[in-house]
Amino acid sequence: MKHSIEEIKLRNGAKGLLVDVPGASVMNMKVQFRAGLRFAKKPELHEIAHVVEHLSFGANSKYKDEQAYEAEFTRNGAYHNAWTSDFDVCYETECADFEWDRIMDLKRIAITSPRFNEDELKSEKGNVRSELTSYMNDYTRLLWPRLQKSIGENVPNLRERLATVPNIELKDIREHYRRTHTAANMRFVITGQVKSRKRQIIKMLEDWDLKPGERFEVPSDELHTSEPVLIRRKDANNLTFGFCFVIPRRLSVGEIRTLDCLNHILTGTMNSRIFGKARKRGLVYSICSSTSNFARNCSWDFEGEVTEDAAADLFELIQKELTKVLAGDIKPEEIEAAKSYALGRYQMGAQTVGQISDYYSEGYFLSDDIEDYEHMPDSIRSVDKQAIVDLAREFASSGIHGFVAVGSCEKQLILDLAEYLRV
Repeated sequence: MKHSIEEIKLRNGAKGLLVDVPGASVMNMKVQFRAGLRFAKKPELHEIAHVVEHLSFGANSKYKDEQAYEAEFTRNGAYHNAWTSDFDVCYETECADFEWDRIMDLKRIAITSPRFNEDELKSEKGNVRSELTSYMNDYTRLLWPRLQKSIGENVPNLRERLATVPNIELKDIREHYRRTHTAANMRFVITGQVKSRKRQIIKMLEDWDLKPGERFEVPSDELHTSEPVLIRRKDANNLTFGFCFVIPRRLSVGEIRTLDCLNHILTGTMNSRIFGKARKRGLVYSICSSTSNFARNCSWDFEGEVTEDAAADLFELIQKELTKVLAGDIKPEEIEAAKSYALGRYQMGAQTVGQISDYYSEGYFLSDDIEDYEHMPDSIRSVDKQAIVDLAREFASSGIHGFVAVGSCEKQLILDLAEYLRV
């Protein structure tokens, strides 16, 4: 979908993007605050941002409870949600174009005038406990926080997170909200037919009753290589694993495209070096690799699930293919195939207003970066072999590596598998 983008700055200190999509039948609105889990006032209140998020569509200045607000919000099919991460709380809405202003005003009411109360707090603390407890049975969700902690990130594991929920009181909720939900700490991305409505949108946003505040800095951690970690689960029939290589800097747009191409070569399809060969040999049903680009570091991540008796063969294959990449053994046709795939995905990546909004919001919320979608093809085409090899070598030699597995095996198996990752 054709679109144009403009950054606007409000008098109150908030800023954001207006992404105009001519003729769009829906409008997508995202409002983000640096108010996530890492911004709790003290460690024993770690989960407070999560609880605030759950309370975000509850009682407010106009509606007595969540049910009343929800009935009004959704009467024409509009959708809303909120999510919390280590650094962010984000409120997302999508609605029919004809009611965009009504929905934006309802969004304002929820975000700027919550009426936190004991009954809703009790309910949502229970819902947060239930959500986190369900993650204990999702081994992928279980292992990644433990991996983060093992390499030096100041984050608790799931059990530790659960233990903080009972500590949260109403006064803590109000304090966290007042401190984090401020104008200067707010970013937004509004996508749809916005060009002709720019003045009205700006006026509506500047009417939001938020204190000035400040834009919080993303916390910094001293990262390091960790010893392999086994999370023992007696009922785990397979070995669920994750490992990462981290460099202490943020990747550029071109470097992200470079690593995307390498990930495709290694695990992208049934024809890939690791996933494709492992599937052909019957070693693993699924293994993938991805890139997590943060404000001060970037993580090259791998995850999968394997039977214990096939684990050594799979990790030997991983070692072999990573070693070949580090030695520069990449064929030109592999790179061209990865570029072709990326260009095809690019063409498919802006079919909806929501997809366009997602593309811009990730980088903008993290570091105010704006990557023009139309420049992506040039960035993909510029990827070459030397860039791939240099970046892979930087990750492999960074000195910041982690490996965590969930299973019923003995720790020695994990130690043995970790040896294959010393590339």
